[in-house]
Amino acid sequence: MICDPMSLAGASVLLLFATALLAPLFRRQQKFLITLSFALATVASFLGAAAGIWAVSSGAVNQAVLPIGLPDLPFHLRLDALSGFFLTVIGLLSFFVSIYSVGYIKGYLGQRPVTSLIIFYCLFIAGMLMVVLADDALCFLVSWEIMAAASYFLVIFENERLENRRAAFLYLVVAHVGAIAILLSFGVLAGFATKSESFSGYTFDAMRTAQLPLEWATAAFFLSFFGFAAKAGVIPLHVWLPEAHPVAPSNVSALMSGVMLKTAIYGIVRVTFDLIHVFPVWWGAIVLSLGLISAVMGVLYALMQHDLKRLLAYHSVENIGIILIGIGLAMIFKSFNLPLLAAL
Repeated sequence: MICDPMSLAGASVLLLFATALLAPLFRRQQKFLITLSFALATVASFLGAAAGIWAVSSGAVNQAVLPIGLPDLPFHLRLDALSGFFLTVIGLLSFFVSIYSVGYIKGYLGQRPVTSLIIFYCLFIAGMLMVVLADDALCFLVSWEIMAAASYFLVIFENERLENRRAAFLYLVVAHVGAIAILLSFGVLAGFATKSESFSGYTFDAMRTAQLPLEWATAAFFLSFFGFAAKAGVIPLHVWLPEAHPVAPSNVSALMSGVMLKTAIYGIVRVTFDLIHVFPVWWGAIVLSLGLISAVMGVLYALMQHDLKRLLAYHSVENIGIILIGIGLAMIFKSFNLPLLAAL
């Protein structure tokens, strides 16, 4: 029985994984597969959005431990107001994109099988939902890799075209360089959480209690910021974004621009304000500066584009820049102990 937001979010993720597993069974009935799969993805997205709204409105923190992962390293999940907000954003856009996809993907009928696209579409959404629910480094990075790998196969879906293969390869390289930086950041935080005496420091609860010297906190912050900025498309790490978005199917481009980039913003906010939570003013100044550069350069690049999807990709860079301006200002105000202005 579903009696809390975490159970509802879990049902959403399980339904998406089940849809991905069932899709090959109907590969010979492509039209029925499209209707069934995207109907289930629509329901799953709605459940995810409902769980997020419930979590934000209640203000409660829901936690769970799953007996999967590695021995003595189970997956920890947490649904609080921050993850609930991003769960709502992911769920709502995925809900509308899944409805649109029923008609859009039928345009591929007679041209190529769409089974792989449906499988990785469901895994992509499930990965994004799991990223915002993860409450330990292992679960977070596994979810991050599911999201990255699934989106790679979606970008390369029309793989007979050279530009698709190049764009997908560039995206994969940037995504994994970023993932290595995030892994190193979590390693620093986990090391100070337990003084390397046990593996328990991999949980976010342990990292929240860690006392980091300023130089190591700086290393952890900038490693994580670099990793998440690469995924978000912050200038100068944006090179993959205008290449991957134009070649991906339109429903995938919508999810990549609309919510995948925002999972990186979630990561920045979670690590900065929740795990490290003590930062000097100059960190915020650097984030603010990069946000200003991305906002201005993104719109200037967009003005020169004639391809609509490439134009929207550069506008995504601009939008991420505007969001980083807000985060940078929040960090500066928080460092001056002005919580109201930081929240604003």
